[in-house]
Amino acid sequence: MSFFGRLFRTERAESLALIDISADSVGGAYVICAPGARPRVISALRLSLDTRRNEPHESAMLRTLAGLGDALVRAGAPALLRATGSGAVREALVSVGAPWGMTAVRIERFEDKTPFTFTRKLVGRAMKKAGRTVFGMALVDESVVGTILNGYETRSPYGKQARRADVVIMASFVRRVVAERLSTALRGFFPAERIAFIAGNSARYQAVRSAFPHERDALILDVSEARIALTLVRQGLIVAVSETSGTGEGGSAWLGEVRRAFAGFAERYPLPRAMFLIARESDAGTLARTLAAADMSPLWLSDNPPVVVPVLARHLAALVEQSSGDAPDLALSSLALYAARRDRESGAP
Repeated sequence: MSFFGRLFRTERAESLALIDISADSVGGAYVICAPGARPRVISALRLSLDTRRNEPHESAMLRTLAGLGDALVRAGAPALLRATGSGAVREALVSVGAPWGMTAVRIERFEDKTPFTFTRKLVGRAMKKAGRTVFGMALVDESVVGTILNGYETRSPYGKQARRADVVIMASFVRRVVAERLSTALRGFFPAERIAFIAGNSARYQAVRSAFPHERDALILDVSEARIALTLVRQGLIVAVSETSGTGEGGSAWLGEVRRAFAGFAERYPLPRAMFLIARESDAGTLARTLAAADMSPLWLSDNPPVVVPVLARHLAALVEQSSGDAPDLALSSLALYAARRDRESGAP
């Protein structure tokens, strides 16, 4: 997960504020992360963007965020106080979606003639090397989403001996100006030690892999009005990522963009039968039926369409606890799961 800004692991519960920014809404919640327990989400809330005529999209997002922050502090801080004895948070963790956030994937290789101990410190040094840069975007997070030691994937690589190691890293970028404005706005609501960011589809991808660990070959389609993100997973590892601007959701133009993304992958890899669809829960069923009904048999070299599984908040129910009365929110649950996993892995050697 993220390798910087967390040098020591504590054994007590930690409280964080969660914020999810998407093209059409802003969500927020508090989460309690305790060692050995599921992350517990408190006071989840989501507001549709309050758009005004001839107003920049970014301005509408920031104004809606101000309303969300005020409501979350009023309702959530007392609930957090009752649950933990303190209404303060140590960190505000923000997931940013399109059109302000994006992801990229790269592989770092370690190789030596003699066996070496694979450590978190070793990976941290590699991450300091210059990776991909994107004009106008800030690199805000790098998450390890797969590790291969001596040719074999392993989920617990640290401390093991290897001669060759490949690490799959998913990097999150956020528009630099937007990250600065978000940090300023959020510090007015959450006097936290740290404001941290991750691209929204990175957090959701990692949550899907946690919720469906046995689906080792799959396509993950993460869609919004602003962007289409497609990830190909083979043998449990990311092998390709494609992102393109969205054209609404569900129409013929949207389906054409999705088909072109599939075709780009099909030129290099056989496409798996399983497809996970991440979309607004109210639209996920309709979009899944649209994809299942589309004739994409030439891409799959088969008359049988792929199995499309809409990913819903309830799929994370066994991994994320919801306080009574809070409706589960897929993006916020994904962010809570990311925060808990990041904290657990911070203690690795």
